[in-house]
Formats: sequence, structure tokens, C-alpha cells
Amino acid sequence: MSPLRRVCYWLALGFLFVMVSLFWNIRSILLPLPGSGEVDASSDPLTILIWHSPFHKPMEIPGNVCQDLYDISGCRLTTNQNEFNRADAVVFHHKELQEKGYEFPTGERPSGQKWIWASLESPTNMNFNKNLNNLFNWTLSYREESEIFVPYGAMVPHSSTSHDISNKTGLVTWVVSHYGRSQVRAQFVKEFSRHLKVDIYGRASNKTLCPSCLVPTIARYKFYLALENSVHTDYITEKLWRNSFVAGAVPVVLGPSRSNYEKFIPSDSFIHISDFPSPKHLADFLSSMSGQQYSQYFRWRERYAVKIYNDWRERFCLICAKYPMLPKRKIYLDLIGWIWNEPLAKQSIPNGHRRAQTQG
Repeated sequence: MSPLRRVCYWLALGFLFVMVSLFWNIRSILLPLPGSGEVDASSDPLTILIWHSPFHKPMEIPGNVCQDLYDISGCRLTTNQNEFNRADAVVFHHKELQEKGYEFPTGERPSGQKWIWASLESPTNMNFNKNLNNLFNWTLSYREESEIFVPYGAMVPHSSTSHDISNKTGLVTWVVSHYGRSQVRAQFVKEFSRHLKVDIYGRASNKTLCPSCLVPTIARYKFYLALENSVHTDYITEKLWRNSFVAGAVPVVLGPSRSNYEKFIPSDSFIHISDFPSPKHLADFLSSMSGQQYSQYFRWRERYAVKIYNDWRERFCLICAKYPMLPKRKIYLDLIGWIWNEPLAKQSIPNGHRRAQTQG
């Protein structure tokens, strides 16, 4: 073999070696994570398996419930755990998952199947006693950055010319069932009520309201104390959406920042306690408000109506609606870290929990 051919031979062999090595490295990088494969495209509807019914309440889920109730096609919900191998996604509601000792499906996880962690509770109100890393592809929660964002309520475009506010006979009310003296809201009400009378209802005050009595009772008042039991980004619950807006009372909110609220509702639709230097200043503001000033808090109703999300079936159907846009190669390497990884709660991250990361 001539020197020139020998050089060409070794160059070709070296090039082949480089290409094989490159292919192998790319293959290693792209090895599928749990649930990271693609679901075969077909005309069959997506099957969403609900591993545990939230709060142990059985759900009526006839074959086409997503289409019939929420106009979401190509979606089938099931609670039959025997369908695990054919499910496109499996939803695990945290409360039952924790209560049942984190019992996950046994056997091999089908390729391409997505696992979804679901909860509408704040981190403060959840228990974590097991590592949940490298299991879940998506989250379903009140957090806007969740893959399936399911708020407690929303503003929807709607035209209206008037809203009757003439039947207000009380000034300020609060409905509370779970009362803890160490809660920020309890400390606020204690100080605030020294300057302005608050009519308190609920189990904590031994003045319970029947479910159908709640909204009509609050509707008699001008203002409702929409005080969240814990402060977390995007944690804005039915205390605002149902107890305040649906009842027709102006919400006085304690929760995340004003700017966080304004991501979801008009700035002139609520009063934030941080707008005032003290509870006394807030009490003086409410007690001296004129009728014309009060009516300004209802101008948003000319443009919007309130939609309440209170049916878990709708939340689960939304998985199908968002499925085509969701990342197919994502997995939460540190789910608990993600849950706590927010500016308002970062000082409360339990020891040993690192920042959340996702792959893909």
C-alpha cells in the first residue's frame, strides 16, 4: 500500500470512529426518561387515568363527559386502575397519594405514558414524607407555571350594564372554618376588629352557614375579608372568586402581592391590605368610603364575568385540551423543590430540599 493510500485509509477509519462515537453519545443523551417517549398518534381518544378520586369523592364520568360538559373532544376519563397499561396519562392527587402511603402502580410503566402530580393546596397545607423525584412529567395546580394551570376562578369577557349594590345592610364580614392564632390572617383580624366591627361566620365562630346560605349571607355586606390561610405565589382561592365576586362583595385581600393578584383580576376590583400602613388606616378607609367611591369597585363587571372552577372532571379534561402543546420529554427531578421554589416561600423550604429542576 502506497504512503498516500495508507494516509487515506487511516483518515477514513478515524472519520468512521468519530461518527460512531458521536452517534452513541447522542443516543445516550436521548435515552428516554420515565414517560418521555411519544404516544403513538391515532384516532383513539386520549385516556386519562385518575389513580385516586380527589378527596375520596366518586366521580360520574360517562364515556364522553369532556365533550358533553366542556366541549373538549378526544378525551376519555377513567378511574379504573386496570386500564393503567393503556392510559396515555395517569393523574395522582397528592392528598390521597400521601394518605395511602404513596402506592404507585406496580409493573413496568408503558412507554410514553405521562404521570401528572395534582394538588390545589398550598405547600403550607401539604405533607411530604417521601421522595417524589424522577417520577412526574407534568403538574396540575393553581400555579400559573404548571403544565396544566387550574385556578380556582377566572375572569371571562362579558358585557353587562349594571350590578345592583343597593341591598347592602352590613359593612364587613368574614367566613372562616380553620382558624389558627398563629396565622397571619388571624393576627390581622385581631388588630383590624379593634377599629371596625367584623361579622364572623363559620365553624371557627360557631356560626356555621349551610352551603346554600353562604353567598346570600355575604351578599348583604359591602366588603368581604378574602384572607388566604397561607401566602404563596398564585394561591388565590374561592375566598376571592366565590365568597367575594360571586356574592357581590368587594374583596379585601390578604395573600400574595397586589401585582400577583393583578395578573388575574382588574386592579380596581379589590382592596389589598398592603395598600395601607396599618389595619387602622384600612378600617378608616372602609368606614368613610362614599357610595360613589364604592361603586367604582364594580366597574369591571361591565367587561367581565366570573367563572368558577369547582369540578375536578373539568380540570382533568383540560389535560387533553393542553396535551398537544405540553413538553413530551420533561420530568421533575425534584418535585418538592419545585413546589416550594417561589420567592414568598423560599425561607420555608424544608431542610434537604434543593431547587427544582426539569429535564427537556
